[in-house]
Amino acid sequence: KMREVVLVYLDRSGGLQKFVHDCKKYNDSKQSYAVYRFIISINPSDITELDATLGNYILHNPLQAAQIFQSVCFVAIKTLSLIEQLQTEAQISILLKPTHLPPLPSYVLSLSAYPFNYTSPRFYMSEGIVIAMGTVTKYTQGARFLCTEETCPFSEGFRCIRVHCPGATESATVRTDFVCSLCSSPLQEDMKFRVLGDKQIVEMTDAKILSALKGYSIDKSHFRIQAFTLFLRDELANKMTIGNHYRIIGIPACVQNGLQATACIEVTSVQLYKSNGPSFVSDNFKYLLSLTSSSCWRFTAILANIFASQVVPPGTYNTLKLAILLSLVQTCEKENADYLDLLIMTSDTLVIDRLLNYSLCLLPRGIRHPPSSDIFPSVSKDKHGSASIQACSAVLAKGGICYIGDLSSYKKDKLELLQSVLESRTTTVFIPGKKYGEEADQQVTVSVQTNFWSFVDVDSSSKKHIQKENFLIGQMDVSLIPVNLVDGFGLLIYNEFPSCRLSSPVVHHILKKAINPEAMLYKASQQFTTQDFEE
Repeated sequence: KMREVVLVYLDRSGGLQKFVHDCKKYNDSKQSYAVYRFIISINPSDITELDATLGNYILHNPLQAAQIFQSVCFVAIKTLSLIEQLQTEAQISILLKPTHLPPLPSYVLSLSAYPFNYTSPRFYMSEGIVIAMGTVTKYTQGARFLCTEETCPFSEGFRCIRVHCPGATESATVRTDFVCSLCSSPLQEDMKFRVLGDKQIVEMTDAKILSALKGYSIDKSHFRIQAFTLFLRDELANKMTIGNHYRIIGIPACVQNGLQATACIEVTSVQLYKSNGPSFVSDNFKYLLSLTSSSCWRFTAILANIFASQVVPPGTYNTLKLAILLSLVQTCEKENADYLDLLIMTSDTLVIDRLLNYSLCLLPRGIRHPPSSDIFPSVSKDKHGSASIQACSAVLAKGGICYIGDLSSYKKDKLELLQSVLESRTTTVFIPGKKYGEEADQQVTVSVQTNFWSFVDVDSSSKKHIQKENFLIGQMDVSLIPVNLVDGFGLLIYNEFPSCRLSSPVVHHILKKAINPEAMLYKASQQFTTQDFEE
């Protein structure tokens, strides 16, 4: 009965027509393969409406359900003479791809929830951010084996076919110790029929990691974050970009690698995740805009005046706060976006750092770069010994802001790399083939779509006993960092506010906040909250 329903569904959905077209490509090639691979798109809603039992079977036993489709496809090929070279049903490999899953909690696999249910080999939906990505390598889709005993029926034809299953390692598909199920003699692979496909290993983690990388968060909740391995095969290889947020459908599995077991997901579909931003702006802002509509500057001036009143008093650091707001509104995930990178020359690093950190937290993708790690992507070995490009701060801040702290604390090579990225908005990762078991060296170009914020402590030259030159009035000492790098930033702000001469309101603010961190010191903080600015 299920086979009949499968045939009706394929006919109604247009799947049969696509299947015949795919068969024609195989038949026209006139080449014999160990395995003929077919992708069948499944709409769970439609097929469940047609037959609830089959719909349930596909969702909860996809590997067994694929065998029903395999049987139907074999009969169709033989009845309609679609592929002359095909001999046995075992040569057909069916990959079921659901268009979506029911929007129910039991179909969602959270990468931060515990326990992680990798024991059920059925379809789940998950979402997260790509934090590491391997190069594309080859894997065995299917192989033909022959019995070494000449009198055995399995010593010829296509009776012993091994096909890749979700989560299986290469050794599960091809190795030398398989025995014949008929006579128990050793099996030998017929190498000329081996079918290879593309494979890419990707590391993905829950989007909550972005909150943890802000360095400071208003959200005080605790959560567990773990990266999980995704396998992208064949048409899905290179479908993901490092640093992007994706929603995937796949089958979880447990891969045994020596003594270690790795939980992974065999991906069947990939979709770029687009979050819906706030659809409204608070009434207070709308009212302020209507009051100030007579002037094109008044609204902006008031915003700069009252912005970040939780960190600094209203009316202080207005030029810097205006620049920060301008940079914040420039953030978006477009390919050719406009960027406004800020470089602040200051001797008051503590207050500036607090102000930048506060502003950073207004964005979904505001990353505070930890000095111990790399700003830009680097390459390392993954669990399987292959090359893996690691997403670092700048890539994870895609469409947002990467705050890299004090520039004078970085070495010359890091500053040169930063200058190159500011000029081109790309960075190149070199992968030496010899080191990672590849035949040739590779160069991978990674796009860096983020705004950079940084500051320079102008007092650090005196701390390092560097002899300062005598500057004319209006000139400024930027000798701590290369001039070309300074030019790379879109806006340079000189904030001459020595720590020993902080204005009285700033001193009062710091002392009051130290005594009562949660206190609302100004009316502006109550009227225009952090959430209002976030929206």
